[in-house]
Amino acid sequence: MNLSFEDSIKRLENIVHKLESGETPLEESLKLFEEGMQLIHYCQQKLDEVGKKVELLVKNNKGEFETKPFDPELARTKAQV
Repeated sequence: MNLSFEDSIKRLENIVHKLESGETPLEESLKLFEEGMQLIHYCQQKLDEVGKKVELLVKNNKGEFETKPFDPELARTKAQV
């Protein structure tokens, strides 16, 4: 895919808007849906790549700072509490 992450999100928003309008013919809607699914997959891959690179700076029990890998599942769990 040749689009940047940001351009992919904009294109995805455009596709959603067209599909929600209800004015797109069935064949075009199907093509837009398929393109949207590809964009979602691409964006998810990019987010996963970035997530693997993000680290947290935390203070250990000795009061020293250390880095730990970012765990998006743990972050989602804490956000829901």
